[in-house]
Amino acid sequence: MPARSLRAAAAAVAFLTRIPVGRVVLDADDVGRGAALFPAVGAGIGALVGVIVVELDGELTVLLAAAAAVTVEALLTGAIHLDALADTADGLGAGTPERALEIMCDPAIGSFGATALALDLLVKVSALAAVAADSRAILAVVAAFALGRAAPLALSLALPYARPASGTGRVLTERAARVSLAVGIVLALGIAVAALGLRGLALAAGAGAACLVVGFVARRRLGGVTGDVLGASAELATTFALVAAVAVQT
Repeated sequence: MPARSLRAAAAAVAFLTRIPVGRVVLDADDVGRGAALFPAVGAGIGALVGVIVVELDGELTVLLAAAAAVTVEALLTGAIHLDALADTADGLGAGTPERALEIMCDPAIGSFGATALALDLLVKVSALAAVAADSRAILAVVAAFALGRAAPLALSLALPYARPASGTGRVLTERAARVSLAVGIVLALGIAVAALGLRGLALAAGAGAACLVVGFVARRRLGGVTGDVLGASAELATTFALVAAVAVQT
């Protein structure tokens, strides 16, 4: 059991970031078990982002500090969720589900994807800059990133996998136990409340709103989720949670 738990933790880190986890060979079952720890990994990323914003705020303008923090996040994660957001936006602009899934496999970014990326990064940087004025700025960012990484877990519980062929998202929709997904969601809520008290529920509402919108559109347009949809939900839920943090900050 300790070995399986360590492999699950390593799989969560390897799946969500580019941090090397040694030479251990991980498989889909490890990632499935590690899904429960996705919010913990998100909280760690959020802590780094929050520290960068707060520490650089006095050295740079707050917008430059926020932009630097988002840049570090992208490097740390390999921009996987940004890439997923762009692919999803391009795909949802297609006329049929089949064409949408085909477009989402294309590495090129179209106009819908570029617009979605630009808007998301603009809102995210602006929200981080505004949150920096909060007395608990780092905790707010930790909560937002933990909640963002729970969004794919919620959608994996609620929706089927849309792509007939294999895909990275199947590791959550089909290989992760439902209890692991549920534990991850509860963990994210626990982190948010522990960090901010009842204010954490406002951030959870923001992340939940993003999750509902992505899930509703994916269900109607694709019939379910894909790996790109799950990644897009993580990115948008994080951004929405940061906007909620701005709305309730003290």
